[in-house]
Amino acid sequence: MAAKFLSIACIRSNESGNLSPRPHYPSMPIYPKGVNISSDVEELVQGSESKALFSVTGMTCSACAGSVEKAVKRLPGIKEAAVDVLNNRAQVIFYPAYVNEETIRGTIEDVGFEASLIEEEMVTNETSSSQTCRIRIKGMTCTSCSTTVESALQALHGVEGAQVALATEEAEIRYDPKMLTHERICKAVEDTGFEAILISTGEDRCKIHLHVDGVRSESSMRIVGDSLEALPGVEGLSYGPELNKLSLSYQPDLTGPRHFIQVIESTGTGRYKAKIFPEGVSREAHRKDEIKTYYNSFLWSLVFTIPVFLLSMIFMYIPGIKHGLETRVVNMLNIGEILRWIFSTPVQFIIGRRFYIGAYKALRHGSANMDVLIVLGTNAAYFYSVYSVLRAATSPSFESTDFFETSSMLISFILLGKYLEVLAKGKTSEAIEKLMDLAPGTAILLTLDDEGNVLNEEEMDSRLIQRNDVMKILPGAKVACDGFVIWGQSHVNESMITGESRPVAKRKGDVVIGGTVNTNGVLHVTATKVGSESALAQIVRLVESAQMAKAPVQKLADRISKFFVPLVILLSFCTWLSWFLAGKLNAYPKSWLPSSVDSFQLALQFGISVMVIACPCALGLATPTAVMVGTGVGASQGVLIKGGHALESAHKVNCIVFDKTGTLTMGKPVVVRTRLFKNMVLRDFFELVAAAEVNSEHPLAKAIVEHAKNFYQDEENYVWPEALNFESVTGQGVKAVIRDKEVLVGNKSLMSDHDVAISLDAEEVLAETEDLAQTGILVSIRRELVGIVAISDPLKPGAREVVSFLKSMNIKSILVTGDNWGTAKAIAKEVGIDTVIAEAKPEHKAEKVKEIQAAGNVVAMVGDGINDSPALVAADVGMAIGAGTDIAVEAADIVLMKSNLEDVITAVDLSKTTFSRIRLNYIWALGYNVLGIPIAAGMLFPSTGFRLPPWIAGAAMAASSVSVVCSSLLLKNYRRPKKIDALAMRGITVE
Repeated sequence: MAAKFLSIACIRSNESGNLSPRPHYPSMPIYPKGVNISSDVEELVQGSESKALFSVTGMTCSACAGSVEKAVKRLPGIKEAAVDVLNNRAQVIFYPAYVNEETIRGTIEDVGFEASLIEEEMVTNETSSSQTCRIRIKGMTCTSCSTTVESALQALHGVEGAQVALATEEAEIRYDPKMLTHERICKAVEDTGFEAILISTGEDRCKIHLHVDGVRSESSMRIVGDSLEALPGVEGLSYGPELNKLSLSYQPDLTGPRHFIQVIESTGTGRYKAKIFPEGVSREAHRKDEIKTYYNSFLWSLVFTIPVFLLSMIFMYIPGIKHGLETRVVNMLNIGEILRWIFSTPVQFIIGRRFYIGAYKALRHGSANMDVLIVLGTNAAYFYSVYSVLRAATSPSFESTDFFETSSMLISFILLGKYLEVLAKGKTSEAIEKLMDLAPGTAILLTLDDEGNVLNEEEMDSRLIQRNDVMKILPGAKVACDGFVIWGQSHVNESMITGESRPVAKRKGDVVIGGTVNTNGVLHVTATKVGSESALAQIVRLVESAQMAKAPVQKLADRISKFFVPLVILLSFCTWLSWFLAGKLNAYPKSWLPSSVDSFQLALQFGISVMVIACPCALGLATPTAVMVGTGVGASQGVLIKGGHALESAHKVNCIVFDKTGTLTMGKPVVVRTRLFKNMVLRDFFELVAAAEVNSEHPLAKAIVEHAKNFYQDEENYVWPEALNFESVTGQGVKAVIRDKEVLVGNKSLMSDHDVAISLDAEEVLAETEDLAQTGILVSIRRELVGIVAISDPLKPGAREVVSFLKSMNIKSILVTGDNWGTAKAIAKEVGIDTVIAEAKPEHKAEKVKEIQAAGNVVAMVGDGINDSPALVAADVGMAIGAGTDIAVEAADIVLMKSNLEDVITAVDLSKTTFSRIRLNYIWALGYNVLGIPIAAGMLFPSTGFRLPPWIAGAAMAASSVSVVCSSLLLKNYRRPKKIDALAMRGITVE
């Protein structure tokens, strides 16, 4: 699951063929409201279902697809609908007796999109075999670049979906491996003019790469390969002779990398040596390399730009030096102009070469990016200066005015801005780097005998750990892999994974998470999940995918980027033309002209300033950098937000629906009191009850058995009496014959079905039990009621305070549960919830959520992610609470790893804070361009005489991108609301 696009839920292939992932909303009733359908007619209607495929144009994000899907599913007669935003298609299964294709098409158009029926049958029985690969793309500078790459990828035959993230400079592509290879995908990226580096493929989950030394021929490598393929569990093998690289696909339950290395080294009389193939360039290494490149380019530009600056701005005011620089060489050409030309040329064409390459690649594919603006602006200044210098050299009277300092200083300031921007962008992904660094480099492998005694200890690379290995975890060391404790006890600090601040006690049988820190005792741990299956690896993939997914608000920047650069070029030309014509027509006094500048040169400076001050980068970085930092901060606090769509939806939430069991309550029912109506020993009573309930899997039954064990603590491994004729009655309870006595344990319905009389005293006890938010279990022996066991699922500490806090945020809380109305109302009253929906089955909870949405609410559903899956998907934002290491809860948009209810507040507050930062970034980025362009065009010049030199305009452009990234970085200072911390200080936390 973690390898899918985690901002959206998965639609199973048997439901929607090859459609891309989209949120899956439960359908409305298939018949119009108020229509009664007989069973015969219903069977006939359901047997005549039809399927239609529509082309939907205008969708830009998953929110668009969600609105289409919801609108279609509200129609009567719709059985199923799935919308594919990436391929602009919608597949609908419907009943023609109640709705037709034209009605469906009209409904889609009413939502605001164009729709047309595709006259072809969908093949739905083919199983999807798509894979997902990740590619690092070097050279992108703005949203125009990322849009160009994304369009090229989506145009490839076999690509089912592609997302390109400018902030991370990465792309995630879902493709059919039968039709396309990742090499072809990389080539498509490079054809657009950018460098592509493969990070991972969809095959990586059970695949490993080994470097083999000592192999001197292809036949030797084939011998090694044959030995490996003979191993059980090896599914595929390939090798690259030029690198001595072996790639193996395998089943982790049967074999692993350590076995492969042992087989290789035992082949060829020990001549061969193997190790895990060195990993490719990591994101951190790539970022450092990029930072170093820009830093060096900036330093080299200073070597040439500083002399140009001194020659044009400083030395011209020092009398002795000025005289030397004004010495004429040929006609009116002087030494100063020659020196400025010499020093500015390397900056323009060698150091600035990257901008020419970027502009050429963009224009070649019919788009325009920031590089185009830089090249046009600097070339205008440089080549006008060259013209001016050459004319001075050939004319005895022409006094030239050059702008060499403009082009060189412009490029230098832009390089400085890019350096600072890359430096800042690197900090936005620190969350992922910190998560990756949690994995320990080495681990201690134990060899045990049949009795569990340690025979040998061996330190090895942690990447060689295989499933069912036994690892030794020393005090202060990191847990090497996910697993469970088989020996020892200690406390483990899990804050880096779950956000839980206090160390958690671990003893035999407890689960540990790889990457956490063992604090005081020695533990022996059996590995259960290794490599890419581990919780840490899944979290990293989830956060990476979340940072890839675009927030719907990002479509604003994408739309602007399509016409931004052409518009700026047009404005720049119009600015130059307006000032030039104004000068020629004497529309302004000659006194406005600065010394040694004519009307053409003044107009040229204004035109260049307009061209270089405009910044599409700031717009492109406004959303993704904030989403990157926000999701990273959430991950560090145990709140995993699956992308920008979840962030954008969560900040609008005004109603939260809570499940009861496991959400508001602890989810661990316990016996709180017992009332007997006949004289008998309590120990004997619970012996009979437990003997019946021990055969049941119901949580309440387990609570009774656990309580009964308290009476037999002195007897080790006590065996309950045998239960004959045991029967579990769904929704009622159990019955059995124990020691020749018929025992019934269950609710009132079970008792009435077996003619067991319930006295007034028992009725009063039951009523009192429900008023206390407890569940009353009746016990009958030989058809006579002998007692009631009251079971309570205690509220989580702080539940009332959390509901109260949400109310202060103007967020309404609703309780929905499958429990009885009495218990539900008592729980709701205890926590301060006014609206209660009780006796709702899991499939009905989704309908209740949709009813609340229909009333105009933006709904978040908080549940356990299992029984509540339909409701989690139906809600605008699904939050799975208490997920622990099961972070890939498919139905949830936000995963809360701990069971703390205050994390619901953290998730909502973090999303509000992040989205406020996105808004601020957009206000700054748009405001900068809206104000900066008119000033650069000379709007203030007539009244104040103020004009913006091109090199200062370039510096302002570079500063705008840096400021947006730094604005997003301020999210790293996010702290939960102080009231939540106050709850924790009072001890209201969940262990």
